[in-house]
Amino acid sequence: MTTKTEKTRDHILTVGRRLMSELGFNALGLGLLLKEADIPKGSFYYYFASKEDFGCKLLEQYIAYYHERLDALWSREGRSGRQQLMDYWDQWVVTQCPVNAENTCLIVKLGAEVSDMSEDMRTILANGATSIVARLSAQIRKGQKDASLSMDIKADETAAMLYQMWLGASLVAKLEHAAGPLVQARANSEALLPAPSTANQNQ
Repeated sequence: MTTKTEKTRDHILTVGRRLMSELGFNALGLGLLLKEADIPKGSFYYYFASKEDFGCKLLEQYIAYYHERLDALWSREGRSGRQQLMDYWDQWVVTQCPVNAENTCLIVKLGAEVSDMSEDMRTILANGATSIVARLSAQIRKGQKDASLSMDIKADETAAMLYQMWLGASLVAKLEHAAGPLVQARANSEALLPAPSTANQNQ
């Protein structure tokens, strides 16, 4: 059973994640966070040693939440490994569209900002990105096992390439305030993840 203390802590993190998605880490002042979460200043320091500690806890929670979303997305019945990967990219287009700032990926949002100011936060983000690439690689192998993806695909290399491409596309989409880079990344992903029949036709 979740205790009142855990509920309050999770509430602060949830409000903080929404605000940080919109404002970033440095621009998020504690005053605004306390106001939006409706808690006194003393309560914040009861749960978190500092703003940086808060940032670390928030990112750890976010990475765990991200993997829970992957679990849900990739456990849908009746979808091949390839289809589940395409579901993931389709979801990325929607959630990372510039008009949907509240749901922006925190790895995209905070990667450059915190890397030079907090080694702990940088490490959490780096490890999170590595874990996502590992999941993508495993998903590619799943698609190869169920014959929905070409066996010619190098799972580890392609997973890293795809993830890096989508991170870059998300950044450019924010710069341009347009979904075009994400749509292009979706098309590129389709080409990089050919089904066996498609691969044979191209030989």
